[in-house]
Amino acid sequence: MADHDNEANRFSARASRYARVGANVGGVAARMAGAKLFGKGETPTNAAALAQALGGLKGPIMKVAQLLATVPDLLPPEYATELQKLQADAPPMGAAFVKRRMMAELGPDWQKRFASFDLKPAAAASLGQVHRATGLDGTPFACKLQYPDMQSAVEADLKQLEIAFALHRRLSSWLDTREIAKEIGARVREELDYEREAKHAALYGAVLQDIAEVRVPAIHTDLSTKRLLTLGWLEGDRILSFSDQPLEIRNRLARAMFKAWWHPFSRAAVIHGDPHLGNYTVFSEDGEARGINLLDYGCVRIFHPRFVGGVVDLYRGLLENDHARIVHAYEVWGFKNLNKELIEILNIWARFIYGPILEDRTRTVADGVKPGEYGRRQAFEVHQALKQRGPVTVPQEFVFMDRAAVGLGAVFLHLRSELNYHRLFEAEIERFSLETLTERQGAALAAAGLPSPE
Repeated sequence: MADHDNEANRFSARASRYARVGANVGGVAARMAGAKLFGKGETPTNAAALAQALGGLKGPIMKVAQLLATVPDLLPPEYATELQKLQADAPPMGAAFVKRRMMAELGPDWQKRFASFDLKPAAAASLGQVHRATGLDGTPFACKLQYPDMQSAVEADLKQLEIAFALHRRLSSWLDTREIAKEIGARVREELDYEREAKHAALYGAVLQDIAEVRVPAIHTDLSTKRLLTLGWLEGDRILSFSDQPLEIRNRLARAMFKAWWHPFSRAAVIHGDPHLGNYTVFSEDGEARGINLLDYGCVRIFHPRFVGGVVDLYRGLLENDHARIVHAYEVWGFKNLNKELIEILNIWARFIYGPILEDRTRTVADGVKPGEYGRRQAFEVHQALKQRGPVTVPQEFVFMDRAAVGLGAVFLHLRSELNYHRLFEAEIERFSLETLTERQGAALAAAGLPSPE
């Protein structure tokens, strides 16, 4: 009984910390930001203090902090560095607490539905923890069980994010972050809904069924709820353990990563918005690496087909130096008040993001660039230019597309792959048409039980 009380008290204490966010951490961050956050004081010390203040919340704020830190130059480098160090250290649920949570999700006889269930977590994340289990027929499972109180925790964290972005707008008028905040809020709230994540996994399973080098886990809906997600366990190794393998192996894994992201985008207008190293592993056959396991489907972005049309138009416009097509693409994406100066600034970033796929040759994704520096120089150029020009609003849909492209580029740098990215991309958009994409997406979403985007 003491174990029950101690764990309940720990989670209760954490919930109380979330409830005090406005008066406590919010106030600290606001005072710091007002005085020092953007260039008014000894920033490395202040950056560490800000990270410590935000880190005091733990849980979902890690998700928000990591999202912010992966958008190059959105924050000053020293702040991004500190935020990237933050680790989710919500207390792991012990055996007694796990039993109570599982009972709440599957009922009092939940253990009879498994041949085995390891009460010790195999992995922990910001919103929950993963347990290994075995089905009655011997099927290996990965059971993701959400921590308690996450709904209120996420809302408290998003209020904190609103404070940070409001300060950013006052101190840096060149970037309007309202749409960014809206997009991050929508995606983080979606991650709380494991029933939706199961549908995302089903969507990916259908779209990638013919891509042998990418594996998607099976979904076990009979053992899943809104806060418990049971998937098939996919054996694999960390991708970084292959960074010293022969080039042929590294290129094979890079091609699999390319297809894992861009095939669903070109076939169903959907993208995995969180390409960090913990969300996939490498599967092997006969002792040799063959492809990628895609493990997590919480942060998935479903686009309207016209957005994909904009991506293709911008690619073709840059390739053929077609100014009208470039402008059309930006308009489709939702950029407002376009003029020659703003288009030239946006093109700096576009030529960086599209750079590897514009050149019909075998190349690295960015010569001489370290993974952690990918996009930093170009982002700095863009932001400096925007500071001279005046405010620009980043469209909501653009946020995770941009993040996925930067994150994926960093993976290619880790692997030191050398591929003809141009031909890989051309293969994905071969015979592209909005009508075909709309039909394909509608069928795929309907089959997965997901609504069409507005």
